[in-house]
Amino acid sequence: MDVVDVQEMRWFRSVADGTTVTETAATARITQPALSRALGRIEREVGTALFQRVGRVLRLTPAGQLFKTHVDAILERYDRGLHEVGALADPEAGMIPLAFLHTLGTWLVPPLISDFRDRYPRARFELKQHGETGLIEELLHGTADLVITSSDPGHPALRWQRLLVEPLRLAVPPDHRLARRRRVRLAEAADDTFILLRPGYALRATTEQLCHEAGFTPRIGFEGEEVETLRGLVTAGLGVSLLPAPQSGTAAAQPSASHLRVTDVDSTRDIGLCWLADRTLPPASENFRRHVIETAHRMLHQD
Repeated sequence: MDVVDVQEMRWFRSVADGTTVTETAATARITQPALSRALGRIEREVGTALFQRVGRVLRLTPAGQLFKTHVDAILERYDRGLHEVGALADPEAGMIPLAFLHTLGTWLVPPLISDFRDRYPRARFELKQHGETGLIEELLHGTADLVITSSDPGHPALRWQRLLVEPLRLAVPPDHRLARRRRVRLAEAADDTFILLRPGYALRATTEQLCHEAGFTPRIGFEGEEVETLRGLVTAGLGVSLLPAPQSGTAAAQPSASHLRVTDVDSTRDIGLCWLADRTLPPASENFRRHVIETAHRMLHQD
């Protein structure tokens, strides 16, 4: 009987995810024939073909697709076990898998990590940035212990705790008719073209809801995937957008968009910390969770 080891399962998953045999072999630092033999051992162990060749690319058979779900689960549990045992052995030097919204990487996340490492200098972080949907997937797939995101995802498997409330500003081009104002009613932008994040981002839903509360439906001219891209499009004169105010050191070079306080609707978004509800966090991640909750109030965005 062939014996399949963990490393071979990782190679299988890599090819199953669409990486070519050539690329997988190069990454693993083995020859292509050695990788092909390893995949063959897995197929003999399973007892059926897991791949079929389509042109020059390997594609999963139906049996391969089913088998991959179990391989993913095995590797997830194995990696989580390594992570948790390592953290238990030395909680002050553990690895903390953390994911967060793109926009929070410019102001909130760095001081949280810096302050924590002042107390635990041997702690290490594995950092990932996503939109809200990607953050939730990181938690549910076990690839992140904690995520810092916006509003409560409302998922039954997750716990979410508000950290702070971040103001949103109406960003307008430097030559816009409202650019010299400090305050504005959102309704005054009803006839403007809006630049929004793509559907699926919480900030997109928040913007549409606030516009509805202000009495209009935004006319969408452009959609993007990152807040700083939207800010750049506003600066270029392509429309207006509801955005977090730029943090110190992140504003674009002159000319730059004006960010106006909105007075007719509650133009804010929640920022919170999220983790799996039914899982005990490894010691290092639990230490960081407590640290974030204890210190976030000192990092409130200053208007």
